[in-house]
Amino acid sequence: MVKKLTLIIFLLLLIAENVWGMQIKRPKLKAQNPEIGFLVLAPDRGFVGNNETLSVFQKFKKEYLAKIIFVGRKYDGLNSNYSEYIQKAFSSFDELSVSKVVILPLFLSKYNHILQEVRKNLPAYNFKGQIHWNETMSESYLTAQILFDRVNKISSNPNQEKLVILGRGALDEKSENLMKKELEELSDYIKQRKVFKSIQIGIYYSYNAKDKLRVLKDDEVHDMVIHTAAKKGNTLVIPFFIGPKYSNMMSLTHFFDRRFKDIDIIHNPEEILLHPNILLWMKKTANKYMPLYRHEPIGVVIMPHGATQPYNDAVEKTIEPLKSKYKVEMAYGMGDALTIQKAVSKLENQGIKKIIFVRMYPRSNQLKEKTDYILGLSEKIPEQWDGLIPPQIRSSSIINTFGGYEEDNLIAGIFLERIKEISKKPSEETIILLAHGSSDDQAEILRKKKMKDHIDWIQTQFNPTFKNIKGMSLREDWPGKREKALNEIVNFIEEGNKSGKVIVISNRLYGSGPYKHFLKGLNFEMNSKGLAPHPNLTRWLEKGIKSLIKNNFSQQIVSPNKNKLNIRVSSTAR
Repeated sequence: MVKKLTLIIFLLLLIAENVWGMQIKRPKLKAQNPEIGFLVLAPDRGFVGNNETLSVFQKFKKEYLAKIIFVGRKYDGLNSNYSEYIQKAFSSFDELSVSKVVILPLFLSKYNHILQEVRKNLPAYNFKGQIHWNETMSESYLTAQILFDRVNKISSNPNQEKLVILGRGALDEKSENLMKKELEELSDYIKQRKVFKSIQIGIYYSYNAKDKLRVLKDDEVHDMVIHTAAKKGNTLVIPFFIGPKYSNMMSLTHFFDRRFKDIDIIHNPEEILLHPNILLWMKKTANKYMPLYRHEPIGVVIMPHGATQPYNDAVEKTIEPLKSKYKVEMAYGMGDALTIQKAVSKLENQGIKKIIFVRMYPRSNQLKEKTDYILGLSEKIPEQWDGLIPPQIRSSSIINTFGGYEEDNLIAGIFLERIKEISKKPSEETIILLAHGSSDDQAEILRKKKMKDHIDWIQTQFNPTFKNIKGMSLREDWPGKREKALNEIVNFIEEGNKSGKVIVISNRLYGSGPYKHFLKGLNFEMNSKGLAPHPNLTRWLEKGIKSLIKNNFSQQIVSPNKNKLNIRVSSTAR
């Protein structure tokens, strides 16, 4: 009866509000992450330009507690007209009990004088919490991708083309040189992928620069474009800056259209801020600071080699128990950028912001250089395959990685089980733990050292111990190294057969590969299962995932009451 009466009163109040405009006080909604706020600091580009910026910001604001401030070239400290907007933003964060505000500068160059002036004056504004200043867009590979995309759109034959990249915003020769250096670093991304006849960079000066100097320097840039266009071959001109856009007719890009209309150039006037990577950069920056909340899902991308359906099924069985705890996607292959991008995008489409990437390969450094580059974790270009540099993924996630199951003690437990399945008289048996191997001689030395640790432990599990046990590699993909490795394996098998039995254990993720082919005619018994599926591989995966959560995300892990989560990583014996 009481429940019915309560419901009737609620409905009557709702009708009153809708019909008679009755004011009903409602509780304020608590921000999703009240301890972190983002203040997007954007250049004041005028009506049309600011609306373009706002279209990106509104998408960003859907996922993060954020405010935006437009700051123009006339900002000169606390007495500026723009100061009111800045203080208002900080005050609103205070009202929301935000303890930390991250300044997200939507500027290309960190040497922009407007940005530097704001940063200098920022401590003078009233705010109770902490202020963190993030780097500008020029320091991200995502921005280099924007430049590459714009060049790629108009380039058809780079060997016969001259590329001119134009920046803007210098006040003097010092800032000009610094901005030029930033663009040169971004243009390296292009140089690594395309070979142009020449690449030149020019910097236009800010309207805040001295008039005489600005006119002089801008004319120098204009003359450089003219002289370049006069030379043989097409000239591509890419304005790469965030300029004013008071209207479509009153924009810097339109200015270039007019200024270069009589010059034989190919021109790409597209705005930087409308590129999808801008939103990715904003979200990636935010995710770097965002806490990891209790029950917030972690994404996991697992990269095994992959092969036939039985191989893949064995891997999937190993991974299956993890799917109830984490969002898991597969990226089979040897660092295929498109496959990795697809897996990461699937997770991000589910709202994932933190991803752990697993190289499900024997050695921890195996394919690390390549995948770190693809994931945007390293600037070091990996060893080129087929003369091509792999593309880097376009992602907003914070990514950490691990790999190298063979280096974990858990692997010895799998070897032990595989041996026990066919062993009869250990004291009369010679065991070979046979791996695929690598081309790297140093890697093979390290492998043998780690395998000895596994072997020493295995021997402790048998009494009496095996006659002999050894970890070996066929190095099957490298004919020169394979011949030597095969001779050693053959000799070891023949020696073992002189007074006992030889057992070969396949040290591969699945199956035994070409072992029977290469060892044809020799006397031995083989356990050809490989390592997967096996609970110890599952344990290795979860152990690595938990370790990265604890060591890389732990400082960010908070419960709803702002207390840090205590993540318990279970110790796993062999």
